[in-house]
Amino acid sequence: MFSTPWHIYLMAAMYIFGGIMHFIKPKAYLRIMPRYLPAHKALVFWSGVAEVVLGLMLCFSFTKELAVYGIIAMLAVFLLVHFYMLSGKKQAAGIPKWLLILRLPLQFGLMYWAYYYL
Repeated sequence: MFSTPWHIYLMAAMYIFGGIMHFIKPKAYLRIMPRYLPAHKALVFWSGVAEVVLGLMLCFSFTKELAVYGIIAMLAVFLLVHFYMLSGKKQAAGIPKWLLILRLPLQFGLMYWAYYYL
């Protein structure tokens, strides 16, 4: 039978969907990019590619471990965006501050969720 738990596929779908959204709604991601980072369009594109690829890699036993480490690293880098969004009203892109603060522990929860599959 299946030795892989169903929730790893949920995680994979979440990252694949999130990655695809980078291509469907790139402006949403561009407006939250920290100003100090270069090449915003390229970063949005490649972060979308990374999310899709890592999500797909979770689905295969021979790439799962690498995907987990990649997801944890990606989420750590994404913390730059989360902290940037807390730095001002314009940077928050209309999202309430309490929700932006709540996203920080959620980010670490997502890292732990990925780590769970090692």
